[in-house]
Amino acid sequence: MSQADSGAPARDTWTSGFAFLYSCMASAIGLGSLWRFPYTAGQNGGAAFVILFLVFILVLCVPLMMAEMLIGKRGGGSALLSISNMIRGERAWGAWKAIGWLSILIPFLGLSYYSVVAGWGLQYIGVAAAHGFDGYAAASGSKFDTLMNSPVRGALLQGGFIAAVSVIVALGVQRGIEWVARIKMVGLFVIMVGLVIYGAMNLDMGRAAEFLFNPKWSALTPEAVLEAFGQALFSTSIGVGMIITYSAYVPRQISLGQASLAINLTVALVATMAGLAIFPALFTYHIKPTAGPPLIFVALPAAFDKMPAGRWVGLMFFVMIVLAGFTVAVGMLEPVVAWLKEKSKLGRGPLAFITGAACFAVGLPSLLSFSTLKDLHPLSAVPQFASKTFFDLLDFSIANLLLPLNGLLIALFVGWCVKRATADEELSLKGVVELGWRISVMILSPVLVAVLMVSLIFPDTAKAILGHLLPHA
Repeated sequence: MSQADSGAPARDTWTSGFAFLYSCMASAIGLGSLWRFPYTAGQNGGAAFVILFLVFILVLCVPLMMAEMLIGKRGGGSALLSISNMIRGERAWGAWKAIGWLSILIPFLGLSYYSVVAGWGLQYIGVAAAHGFDGYAAASGSKFDTLMNSPVRGALLQGGFIAAVSVIVALGVQRGIEWVARIKMVGLFVIMVGLVIYGAMNLDMGRAAEFLFNPKWSALTPEAVLEAFGQALFSTSIGVGMIITYSAYVPRQISLGQASLAINLTVALVATMAGLAIFPALFTYHIKPTAGPPLIFVALPAAFDKMPAGRWVGLMFFVMIVLAGFTVAVGMLEPVVAWLKEKSKLGRGPLAFITGAACFAVGLPSLLSFSTLKDLHPLSAVPQFASKTFFDLLDFSIANLLLPLNGLLIALFVGWCVKRATADEELSLKGVVELGWRISVMILSPVLVAVLMVSLIFPDTAKAILGHLLPHA
């Protein structure tokens, strides 16, 4: 059922298919590629993890994104309205509305803590602009802790970031989202290419390239396989709700298959380039790439202190981080506002600021997880979560539970409930390509997502099973 059939109010549209494409790219490429991918690759051995990550993107994320695009384009509304229209049109079980609810809940909760990390990037832009990274080589960790122990400053930066995101969403699809996406993609490309060239000329690019592209398969662990798949889902924003929402504004003539392939390949390229921008500095200054989440906020500033023109390199790096995070945040706020706009008589502007304010309020415990609430562990009675703060719980739950769950539901719904005629009409796939898409959405994606989720609930069992498949692990 299309939007016109559903009786929904008229919606914004992209100015062109190309605008849809770069807007989706801008909203998919963010901290998942520039912050989370480098440290997960560093923790899981480098090249073998990277290759698996790329394979998962091509084999699983491209088909899954096509499935999300199908729901949005066919449904013609917010994530919840789109899935509701699809359920009626395909005469499917009403419980599939869970996809719509998750596609609103995930971006709302995600933005609440994502904005905290973006605030860190803003703080480091200020550090670089004011006096550079002098002294960070010896005390980067303690300087990061000092920044984290300033909750008022952190709240102001977090709030300012969310307010700016709200402004863009309030301006609408063409005047807001398209405009900022265009700036982000050009700026990101220029800065990233510049950082890679700088690394090739001044730093140890050889070791970085070997670490990223020369796989040691014998060192691959079952955990790394699951991490690679989870990272692929996280980096491509599968299950977030943004792709469904943006696809509702898409021109009818666009090829969803080509769009999905282009978006996912761009995500993979940017993530790989992020590794080439970061790891040369780490290897040059003998910093271990296994630093984990603090990699770019603790390890890299120590390297910026030592390298030639490190202040300006660091400034450009953190501008890139914030720029990337900004359009992803826009893509997180838009699904919630799109849904509220269908339910409320208020305009897009007031709804954007109300939703932004709610995200800020919900995100305060995550912000305070690094200062006044750092010793508070809400689920301390559960062994798996005993040491996790509010921030850790949100990060873990979204990346490892809610996103995979929504991806699983999307695959099952489109693969098994959507009529073949509907998929043929929206995707226009033929021959081997259509067969490959169906196998991925109906079988491969659900099985692997289910394995990923079971591994989180029963880690020892999953490790034992995967251990048989990876005898060297």
